[in-house]
Amino acid sequence: MPGGHLPLSVFEPRYIALLEAALAHERLIGIIQPHTHSETDNQKVPALEKVGTLGRVTSFTEYDDGCFSITLTGISRFSLLRDELTAHGWRNGIIDAASFAQDLLENSSIPLDRDEFMPLLKHYLDARQLKTNWEALQHLDDERLLTELPMLLPFNAVEKQTLLEASDMNERATVLLNILHNNTHTS
Repeated sequence: MPGGHLPLSVFEPRYIALLEAALAHERLIGIIQPHTHSETDNQKVPALEKVGTLGRVTSFTEYDDGCFSITLTGISRFSLLRDELTAHGWRNGIIDAASFAQDLLENSSIPLDRDEFMPLLKHYLDARQLKTNWEALQHLDDERLLTELPMLLPFNAVEKQTLLEASDMNERATVLLNILHNNTHTS
């Protein structure tokens, strides 16, 4: 998510090559989900969703075995126009981020109804036997909650993609409440 921090362990040779290429240039990497239940023609390369997030490598540690621990900080969402498999095994994409320019702006107000939100979140976490630090959650501002929770909660790929594609934080709040509400009544 734009504004979110994604810690990753990089150990596959193709992703080490991708990271090294990113570090040699602007330190930018696009993160995008595979499109569920699809493969491209004869290749066993899954099709990708149409919207992803451009992240900047904001910290990294290289280990003696050549692997890395990195943190990507989300900058902006993008639309994937096309992509191709590189000789190194990772995908290079042509993207357009213009329609997501609002991701670069600070959000002044997000109407998250915490009286509705927190009980739904508690029920969701309890139903999955997940623990959280409620005091720390209470101190997070609405924007941080709406950025970090969609990344951390075990939502399915369709739910995560819907949250990512929400037009703004207000819509993301509505989508998140709907997902929690729907999962509360099905669990």
